[in-house]
Amino acid sequence: MVDLKDDVIPVTELKNQTKKVLARVKRTGTPILVTQNGRSAAIILNVAFYQAQQRRLKILEEIAKGEKQILEGKRISHSEVVKRAKNW
Repeated sequence: MVDLKDDVIPVTELKNQTKKVLARVKRTGTPILVTQNGRSAAIILNVAFYQAQQRRLKILEEIAKGEKQILEGKRISHSEVVKRAKNW
């Protein structure tokens, strides 16, 4: 999670200290919020953090899909669930 006190830098600082900023993100795993003209413009993430977030998002999407199917009366067997889960 971005700490708005310590993990916010202006785009000029990113431009002037790119290697240092990237090394910090890689070392700490903490995202950095980049501002431009005083407004948030981008977030720099550690690759491992990004990949973990993408995995979590995929799982949540599948859960939401399953909940929708339950509400629609669509069900699958336990063995099919296990089979599909192995593909995650």
